[in-house]
Amino acid sequence: MAKEKPQSKAKKEVKTEEAAAVEPAPAPRLYEKFRKDIVPKLKEQFSYKSVMQVPHLEKIVINMGVGAAVQDPKILEEAVKDLETITGQKPSVRTARKSISNFKLREGMKIGAKVTLRKARMYEFLDRFISIALPRVRDFRGVSDKSFDGRGNYTIGIKEQIIFPEINVDKVTKILGMDITFVTTAKSDKEAYELLTAFGVPFRKKEIN
Repeated sequence: MAKEKPQSKAKKEVKTEEAAAVEPAPAPRLYEKFRKDIVPKLKEQFSYKSVMQVPHLEKIVINMGVGAAVQDPKILEEAVKDLETITGQKPSVRTARKSISNFKLREGMKIGAKVTLRKARMYEFLDRFISIALPRVRDFRGVSDKSFDGRGNYTIGIKEQIIFPEINVDKVTKILGMDITFVTTAKSDKEAYELLTAFGVPFRKKEIN
């Protein structure tokens, strides 16, 4: 019986590289914080019987409305590009649902961009948003606790996309704002408030009623 030839060094290196390529990426920092710290804290605070009852962050939706795109479509192109740069995900374009003659708006016209982040990208965005972007807001003193919707979701309005360091200020031709909505599984605003606070969202007030 013929002996099996030993693998060449080159083939071994290829296999090692392939193994490295399929290695799972490390979990985002805030996901680990949620799993190890936030879940036990909220379970005790709200007397949940099971960890499955602990609310979690389901998705982050970022909307960039661009009304000026009615007059200049290039502004929407810039908004889409900026949103993709900020989130690392290709946005979907939003269109007008109905015509408004006073604003020269016709049904179906492109007027905004939207991105929905989930899982790893969601946690990574939240981390950068809290740690880097918000502190760059001029005269920042914390975010309002008045923007919960009664169903455990929270929306923050951002006036300038340039607070995100990924945006090159020198290449910006128009300042654009956006709404960032944190969608949670919380059944009340109080629970959602405590969840977001535990993640590090810097609310101005200490506690919501």
